[in-house]
Amino acid sequence: MMSPIRIAAMLALAGAAGSTFAQQTLVVKIGHVAALSGGAAHLGRDNENGARMAIDELNAKGVLIGGKKARFELMAEDDAGDPKQGTAAAQKLVDSKVNGVVGHLNSGTAIPAAKIYSDAGIPQIAPSVTNPKYTRQGFKTTFRMVADDAQLGGTLGRYAVQQLKAKQVAVIDDRTAYGQGVASEFEKAAKAAGATIVKHEFTTDKATDFTGILTSIKGARPDVVFYGGMDAVAGPMIRQMKQLGIKTKFMGGDGVCTGELPKLASGALADGEVICAIAGGVETAQKPGFDKFKADFKKKFGAEVQIYSPYTYDATMAMAAAMVKAGSADPAKYLPVLASISHPGVTGTIAFDEKGDIRNGALTLYTYKGSERAELAVVR
Repeated sequence: MMSPIRIAAMLALAGAAGSTFAQQTLVVKIGHVAALSGGAAHLGRDNENGARMAIDELNAKGVLIGGKKARFELMAEDDAGDPKQGTAAAQKLVDSKVNGVVGHLNSGTAIPAAKIYSDAGIPQIAPSVTNPKYTRQGFKTTFRMVADDAQLGGTLGRYAVQQLKAKQVAVIDDRTAYGQGVASEFEKAAKAAGATIVKHEFTTDKATDFTGILTSIKGARPDVVFYGGMDAVAGPMIRQMKQLGIKTKFMGGDGVCTGELPKLASGALADGEVICAIAGGVETAQKPGFDKFKADFKKKFGAEVQIYSPYTYDATMAMAAAMVKAGSADPAKYLPVLASISHPGVTGTIAFDEKGDIRNGALTLYTYKGSERAELAVVR
C-alpha cells in the first residue's frame, strides 16, 4: 500500500505533466458560416465539409504553431442565406474569439458580415462570394478565393454573343446581392458585344411560380435567357420554360452551375440546353491533385463535390499556413502573412492582391449532358 506522501507526490507530478501538456497545446478556432438551411443548404453543407476535411487533416498532421502543437476546432454556423442571420452568426463567432473565419457562402451575407470581422480584426476568407463589393469595402481582413461577378458575368455575356450567336437576350434576377450582381455584369457585357436586352424580369430567391415572367419573356422571343440566382429556383424555372414551350439556351452563374440542377429541373434538362460558369477551375497541371481531392471527399462524406468545397478546403489550409509562418494564431500577427501568402492548394496557388481578391482567378464554363455537368473550357 502506497504511503500518503508518495500518492501526493504522484498526483503533483501528474498535475504538472497535465499543465505542461496544456501549455504546449494551442487551440485554434476556425469559424465557418454558410446556409445550412433553406434552398441553398446543399451548397452550404458542401462548403462546410471542405473546411471540416482541412481541419481533420491539419489535426492528423500535428501542426506546430510557434513551437506548440495546434488543435484546430471548426465552429460552424448557419446563416440561412439571410443577411440578418449572417451578421448575428458573425457576431457570435467574434464573441467566441475565433482565430479566423472561412465564409460566408453568399454575397448577401458575407458583405455585411465583413465589417463585423474587420472591426474585430479577424481575417475572413470567402470561398464562394462573387459580388465585387465584398472586397471593395476597404477592409484589410477581407479575402476572396474566386473570380468576381465582373469577370464571371462578363465572360458569360460575351460567350452568349460570340459563341452562341445570341442577338436578343432576356435577363431574370432574384434581387439578391449575388443575383443582381452577376445579372448586371452579364447584361453589360452582352450589350457591349452587340446583343439587345429584350426583357429584364425579377423574381425572388424563394419563388416557385414563374408563369407570368416567362410568358412575358416568351413573347419577346429571346435567343438566350440568363438567370441571376441559385439552382433551387433555376431548376423549377427550366421545367416551367419547357412546359410553356420556350426553346432557348438558358445561362447562369455559379449559383446555377451545380450537380443538383438536373434533379431540381425534374428531368426537364435537355443536353446542351444550359450554359453556366463557376468562379474557379483547374487547368491540366492541377487536375491530378484536384481529382484526388474529389475522390477523398467522396470517401469521407459519401457525397460528390457540389462546387466550392475545394475552395473552403484551400482557404482553411492557407489560413493555417499563414499562422505557421507567422508563428502565431493571433489574428493581428498572422494577418500580414496571410495578405502576402503564396500557398499551393488543390485549386491552384492561393495568393491575394491588394484588395484581397484572388490573383489570376479562373472560370470554368460548363453545360449538361445526360444529367451530368460537362466541362467546356477553363478561362482566365
